[in-house]
Amino acid sequence: MISALYTKTGKLGIRKYPLYRRAFQAAYASSAQAKPRVPLVIGIRREDKNRWERRVALTPSHVKRLIKETGARVLVQPSNTRIFNNASFERVGAKIEEDLSKADAILGIKEVPIDKLIPNKTYLIFSHTHKGQAYNMPSLQAFLDKNIRLIDYELMTDPASGKRLVLFGTYAGYAGMIDGLHGLGQRLLALGYNSPLIHMGQAHVYPNLECVSTKLQHVGDIISDQGLPDAFAPMVFTFTGSGNVTRGARSIFDKLPHENITVEQLPEIIKDRYNPRFKNRLMALQVNAKDYAERINGGGYDRAEYREFPDRYRSVFAQKIAPYTTMLINGIYWETKYPRLMTTKDLADIQRRRDLRSRMLAIADISCDIGGSLEFMSHASTIDSPFFYVDAVNSAEHKDIEKPGVQINSIDNLPTELPFEASKHFGDSLYPYAKALAMGNLEDTVLSNAVVCQNGKLESPHRHLEKDLAKAQGIRVADTPSNSLDEARSLAYQYPNTQATLLDISDHASLAKNVKDSDVVVSLVPAPLHPQIAEAAISNGKHMVTASYISDNMARLNERAKDASVSIINEIGLDPGIDHCSAMKIIDEAKARGAKVKSFISWCGGLVAPENSSNQLGYKFSWSPRGVMTAGLNPAKFKINQQLREIPSGALFANKFGSVPLYPGFAFEGLANRDSLQYADIYGLRLEDMDTMFRGTLRFQGYSEILDGLLKLGFLDLDSGTAVKHRTPFQFLASTIGLNPEECDRSKVAEILAERLNATASGPLVARLLSAFEEFGMLDPNQQNISAPTALDALSQILQSSLKFKPGERDMVCLFHEFGIEEPDNTYNVQTSSLVAYGDSESGETAMARTVGVPAAIATRLLLEGKVQTRGVLRPTIPEIYQPLLERLGHMGMHFMETSRNGAHNSLQQKMAWN
Repeated sequence: MISALYTKTGKLGIRKYPLYRRAFQAAYASSAQAKPRVPLVIGIRREDKNRWERRVALTPSHVKRLIKETGARVLVQPSNTRIFNNASFERVGAKIEEDLSKADAILGIKEVPIDKLIPNKTYLIFSHTHKGQAYNMPSLQAFLDKNIRLIDYELMTDPASGKRLVLFGTYAGYAGMIDGLHGLGQRLLALGYNSPLIHMGQAHVYPNLECVSTKLQHVGDIISDQGLPDAFAPMVFTFTGSGNVTRGARSIFDKLPHENITVEQLPEIIKDRYNPRFKNRLMALQVNAKDYAERINGGGYDRAEYREFPDRYRSVFAQKIAPYTTMLINGIYWETKYPRLMTTKDLADIQRRRDLRSRMLAIADISCDIGGSLEFMSHASTIDSPFFYVDAVNSAEHKDIEKPGVQINSIDNLPTELPFEASKHFGDSLYPYAKALAMGNLEDTVLSNAVVCQNGKLESPHRHLEKDLAKAQGIRVADTPSNSLDEARSLAYQYPNTQATLLDISDHASLAKNVKDSDVVVSLVPAPLHPQIAEAAISNGKHMVTASYISDNMARLNERAKDASVSIINEIGLDPGIDHCSAMKIIDEAKARGAKVKSFISWCGGLVAPENSSNQLGYKFSWSPRGVMTAGLNPAKFKINQQLREIPSGALFANKFGSVPLYPGFAFEGLANRDSLQYADIYGLRLEDMDTMFRGTLRFQGYSEILDGLLKLGFLDLDSGTAVKHRTPFQFLASTIGLNPEECDRSKVAEILAERLNATASGPLVARLLSAFEEFGMLDPNQQNISAPTALDALSQILQSSLKFKPGERDMVCLFHEFGIEEPDNTYNVQTSSLVAYGDSESGETAMARTVGVPAAIATRLLLEGKVQTRGVLRPTIPEIYQPLLERLGHMGMHFMETSRNGAHNSLQQKMAWN
């Protein structure tokens, strides 16, 4: 997996040159007596957005008719996944051709990869650009740069009514409703209830709609005969919207036994929930804006006013309709000017209520509007993985069907689950305009009104997109922050000009291709994988950025990177990262004035803000605890007060610095951080001339005592023999300390802890550990089972869940350098450089994410701008990197505070208490 690929695009500079096509020139009359139009060559492209995309713009029957009626040549790209096979097109006179460069106009369905766009052609596709969608602005720029005429199906409308003419909406409704019923049946079973809906499959398992109707009849018979689960009665299906999407969904739903109800009936229906009539039928509620849009200042709903001044209204859907809804089928068209149907807070308020546990179980968001009418709908799901769950109370999104959360189905290509009939329907509506196109009749009103750009410039109705293009110029990001495409999409959709890509770095060909198409590769994968990505970067002559330490394998690539004229900037996060930058600034300034650095002490810690640190560790996790745990097992080397010290592996917690007095308001302790001595060379210092060379990690006091206890008890064991399989945390605790779970109570645990740790059962250490186990949920026998390859991994799972940040909490980062500097006049100067940053409790952005991510982003910018000329495997210890980086950090509010005091007595090395 690769974390981010950045590609530099050209300046906006819209080019102006004529649209050159021999066939299109021949299509127009050159005199009062019109010449016969010359049929164009029509290409039908192979869909390649994902493996499920089996639709086609024109079916073989449409192609047969087109050739017969216009004499046009039709080229069809071969496909083994298309619902109509290659032979079916050949039989009607089309030519199977991989290369569509001979075509004048190319028809497709979904977006076309930029590198596959053929210059000087006409494309008919769903481009998803005309609303200024940020993630597709690079595609729009490519249409301009490649002199392509873009005709968008979404803009093909009836000149009189303005209604869309070429669309799949009804089929999205069909498939979305089928998938929604399937998902709800699965969800009910996960909650412990069988239901007739369990017999519904996903839409793609049915060959055609006739088969769907047969299945619905069968399920409906079971509902009528056996009924629905009493615990969820009445089952209310709420439909929003009134367009093709909702009509399609209703046509599926209406085949089941149901009763239509109104919003006004909801309270009475719920009060009468045990009425037998609800047992054998579903409730259908159709709502429109008048049902949930309420004037803020009072007064009735006015449709015209709502459309013109939507800011005068608010949505009361969450209070008036959602508390009665079992499943929401969302099909509304939403724009940012309108109030959201539901916010994340609205959902959390409903999920907190015990009396609403049977409500808002599922959402079929057929509109698939990311972060739109439903604020918590973060990303599109896929046919492979159609459902995810939002637990708004805990600000969590997951895919565990048994865990709390509303089930969301948000597939963005639903019609392709019914590819045969969807393609026939679409082709029927497209055919008249495909025929006009084939005859070169681009004056056709429907076609001409749907042109987004041609001749290298935007058409008049779309000139406003120049601003969106200007915003998008500079960098395109293909972002895969995890090995989950869904997770990547959920992040990518939040940012302009960002696309999600799934990439397995063990697939060398795919890795090489992605790297080749980029200018800079940003790798945020696990550290052992960086050298493999660096190999691909060097082979393709691309720069690279990573926040991790330089490993031996990475260091070996230095000469190869230099030979390839490639810069690989490592250690560009927080620690390592901006700690290097701030340190080298002071060190280089001291050297410039002839001074000597005699002492260097650096402390850094990612911590929970003090007001949120009320647990025995005084710590919380915003990322996997495993890295934090294993770091405590490392050995350490440092020099302090002219003495070399070493701490063996596993002894770090027992050899903590019990007091690190950086600020009177913070009760810090500290741990030595790996090999501090190597940084003398890295920073250009002479270790033999220094009194102290130390780098350490900050924690709040009490942290090390708990971790040392857990280590001695075996909870940090990495031996495969400590693997945990399907045990509760309580059972894991008992087996690790050697107790039978059936005999394991608090007092017995205390006895064993005291015995194993050579402490007293009533003493403070045992009391703290018992409190910690309680906070971790390890004394509760009713927790969910866990499985892990080692004891440390099992503990990490537990801590990830029990010590995560809650909504409204924040983290803190503290970085503190102290330099003991002998000046040219032999005076001793103690200089400090420090940074303290807090997370944003409202947005949820952590200080750690900001102080690691922003420096890496700035380094990427510097490479793209050509500001870094040094080649090889680098750290940010050279002025051409650290100087502009510190300056830009300052512009973003991350300022280092620098102080200076005279006298060695002011140094930390005189004050740090080491056990």
